[in-house]
Amino acid sequence: MSTAESAIPQTARQFAKVITILEDFGRDKAKLVPILQAVQEEYRFLPEEVMTFVATSLGIPPARVYGVATFYSHFALEPKGKYVLRVCDGTACHVKGSEAIIHALRKRLALEPGKHTTADMRFTLEAVSCLGACGLAPAVVVNDDVHGQMNADSSVAVLEQIIAKEEGR
Repeated sequence: MSTAESAIPQTARQFAKVITILEDFGRDKAKLVPILQAVQEEYRFLPEEVMTFVATSLGIPPARVYGVATFYSHFALEPKGKYVLRVCDGTACHVKGSEAIIHALRKRLALEPGKHTTADMRFTLEAVSCLGACGLAPAVVVNDDVHGQMNADSSVAVLEQIIAKEEGR
């Protein structure tokens, strides 16, 4: 068996989930965005080698896949934690104290400057421009759960509840 022949089964095993996703979407390059959404749902980010595999499988240039992945803020090129905490830092939230929330959560998660995800991959903290919840300012979203009228203490309390749940307390 040649090296190329032995690489095919290895590639198929390595990308089995991606192959299933591609097949679910009929390998239709017009469905690139939903394909990437499904891939990100599986991996929690878009690994470079997976984007290249998707491009090759769809017969499009890898630069096009990368361009789509970097254009939409929903896509992540770095691994994210199990829990993604998005703190709105838009005008309404900023005026009502979102900066203190970000600082308190960074401190509780012991995130070093420039880091957004904890070493154990449980939490990712993101400051976002707008969550579309100005009436709830300041707002924090944990995965899909919206928390409104937050402050530093209540934000850390939400985080503590998640930690306690994760640790079975």
